[in-house]
Amino acid sequence: MSVTVMLELRFTPESVAAAREVFGRELAKTRAFEGALVIDVLVDEDDEAHWIIYEVWDTVEHDEAYRAFRAGDGKITDLPPLLAAPPVKTRYLTTDV
Repeated sequence: MSVTVMLELRFTPESVAAAREVFGRELAKTRAFEGALVIDVLVDEDDEAHWIIYEVWDTVEHDEAYRAFRAGDGKITDLPPLLAAPPVKTRYLTTDV
């Protein structure tokens, strides 16, 4: 069953351009990762430094494999200096409701 992940990111205002560059590069890898069905970036219309990365994964296992990749060899080392707050990840299970 598919899962949806919302990753909330808050950047410092002066780092938004750099964040666009980093994510332009890194989300190509995310979109190509096995099990990735949808990867979209939502930007707050009132605050360009507030983003939601909207992800749909084929299974929980695919999402967990991706998180392991990002914690290891795929770590985005140039991301932390751009952030104004720690990222917040929430995973939602798809139901038949």
